[in-house]
Amino acid sequence: MKKQTIVIASLFVLVLLFVGGSYFYKNADHSVTGEKTTALMRPHAYVIGNPNAKTTIVEFFDPACETCKSFYPFVKNILKQNPDKIKLVLRYAPFHTDSYYVVAMIEAARLQGKYLEALEVIYKYQDKWASHHTPNIGLIWGFLPEAGIDIEKLKDDMKKPEIDALIKQDIADTKTLGVKATPEFFVNGKPLLKFGYKELQALIESEL
Repeated sequence: MKKQTIVIASLFVLVLLFVGGSYFYKNADHSVTGEKTTALMRPHAYVIGNPNAKTTIVEFFDPACETCKSFYPFVKNILKQNPDKIKLVLRYAPFHTDSYYVVAMIEAARLQGKYLEALEVIYKYQDKWASHHTPNIGLIWGFLPEAGIDIEKLKDDMKKPEIDALIKQDIADTKTLGVKATPEFFVNGKPLLKFGYKELQALIESEL
């Protein structure tokens, strides 16, 4: 009986430690600080919304990621509902096969003033060129004219060393920040500890 009591008491203590640890982890400040803040925000990153907004969402995304595609309109709608209050900073985490080249397309389109147009067309046809995690990048060329993009210029611009350097910097920053999956969100430097639509909205609202 005494032994059983000790076992029960031990289990109770372990449960308390687990619950207490989870509580303190959840309520601790996990904000990006120090040198990591540089890795979070780079001058080359594309910004949607008011550049001077007090609330900043940083998203690391992969254009071949289905979840990134599904979150894109959700985040855009939050920006629309909070004009001037929020800005979205887009960073690259090209983890899928050949996503590097798709990111290079987006950046080359940016040189034509067609960043969002290219991104949205690529997301629109994602199920065709990136289905079942076996991307066929060549298919994208047939979709990009819909965004009003000069394809030949795009192909030339993709080769520019500054685009290669930009993508490599973002990849390095994913490692510094511990980004291992996409999309990964930070709101005013605070990571999204539990992934989900409601959780992201709650984090954003808490920072507004």
